[in-house]
Amino acid sequence: MKLLDSDTCIGILRGRKEVLERRAADVDEVATTWVTTSELFFGAAKSAKSDANAALVVRFLNTLPVLAPDLASARLFGEVKARLATGGQIVADADLFIAAVALSRGATLVTGNRRHYERIPGIVLEDWLRP
Repeated sequence: MKLLDSDTCIGILRGRKEVLERRAADVDEVATTWVTTSELFFGAAKSAKSDANAALVVRFLNTLPVLAPDLASARLFGEVKARLATGGQIVADADLFIAAVALSRGATLVTGNRRHYERIPGIVLEDWLRP
């Protein structure tokens, strides 16, 4: 399974050729998280064309599963956050929630924000935004 982060979803919504081509070529199931969904709606709401952009987000989200938190991802969130905090590393909670869902599902996180996620043990990353 591939789990799309916000930047990758935005690339699809904006029609970025390289992202659309990678999505079309990938045979894995593709999903996103409730956190990413919330971030997409936030972006739509603050835009100049909020209604049209919210409608675009809804159409996009109807094409893939949106994964909610579960007990396994909640536990991983707590464990990873504690491990990072002990090492003096801070990762935003939103990114940790996304990573925890990816880890609990054995999914590859598709993101251009490698720097946000590389400190998380066990996370598998893929970037569709850059060649």
